[in-house]
Amino acid sequence: MFWVYCDFFCVNLMFFVLKYQVGQLFSVAEASKNETGGGEGIEILKNEPYEEDGERGQYTHKVYHIKSKVPSFVRMLAPASAFTFHEKAWNAYPYCKTKDFFIKIETWHKPDLGTQENVHKLDSSAWKNVTVVWIDIADRGQVSNADYKPEEDPAQFRSVETGRGPLGPTWKEELVTQTDCPRMCAYKLVTVKFKLWGLQNKVESFIHEQEKRIFNNFHRQLFCTIDKWVELTMDDIRQMEAETQKELEELRNKGKLRGTTAADK
Repeated sequence: MFWVYCDFFCVNLMFFVLKYQVGQLFSVAEASKNETGGGEGIEILKNEPYEEDGERGQYTHKVYHIKSKVPSFVRMLAPASAFTFHEKAWNAYPYCKTKDFFIKIETWHKPDLGTQENVHKLDSSAWKNVTVVWIDIADRGQVSNADYKPEEDPAQFRSVETGRGPLGPTWKEELVTQTDCPRMCAYKLVTVKFKLWGLQNKVESFIHEQEKRIFNNFHRQLFCTIDKWVELTMDDIRQMEAETQKELEELRNKGKLRGTTAADK
């Protein structure tokens, strides 16, 4: 017997608005290459403009091959199909929506310091099930030792191009008083759905923790690579994405000839 378990949590991430969309897409491309190889990783099927009901943006369809990325207890019990899932994303910045087999992520990017409650306009019954989590990209305590990289530490990094950083322990409080400083909050609503009897609680808990970890590491990297993307245009990003798509296919096919992955060894 199978059932669907749904839960929500909302992440408010205070971050500078300076060309955030360009930086976000740049970092996504870089992170995709780092996670691909040996027959696993990210396969891009579509990356094209879309227009629907007056809304314009960029549509992407990706396939994630993730067998070696999940806990061993899931690999032993789950069917092979559980390790390949599709992600379809509609990026009409500042609103973005992502759907895949496990999760749906909806994001509003607002020019504030995270002062809005229930920005996704959930009804009262759904909002009662939301757990609000704050991420501070400069807080070393929110990063595991395994994930920590000195070159991606906003508390140590200073941008040559913009003069931003390093972010001290009171950077959020200081931002409130700097009325001329750009600010933004990314409100992320994550809906988790997993259909495998007997593993729901463990997998859902694992996904929630991983999403928080991913959001944190991703935005730490985004801030600390600002000098690499701050001068890029959206045309530059689209060209980079096209090149990344070819590179990802080459990386994913490396080590695939024997049909083995790290998880099979």
